[in-house]
Amino acid sequence: MYAIVEIAGKQYKIEENSTVVTDLLPGESGQAVEFDRVLMVVDGENVKVGTPTVEGAKVKATIEGEVRGPKILVFKKKRRKGYRKLVGHKQRYTALQINKIEVA
Repeated sequence: MYAIVEIAGKQYKIEENSTVVTDLLPGESGQAVEFDRVLMVVDGENVKVGTPTVEGAKVKATIEGEVRGPKILVFKKKRRKGYRKLVGHKQRYTALQINKIEVA
């Protein structure tokens, strides 16, 4: 069984007992969260597609914590002027443990 869920404006394919990394969400590690923007649920041959969401479908998850993405380097330079600037950035993400996909 898997579902397509909209979390923070982006769509993710999730399965039960899996971990998904999303954009940074408010909350602390160990906190339970629930998402009701379920766009599609597939259970074997049974497929439910929402218009735009599936009625009564929910996804229950637990926040595992905050993770950081790879380092991105931004380099700026102006030729013949001696201007050089190097800045690094690491994006913060939230890791979610998917506990249950509920369909009414």
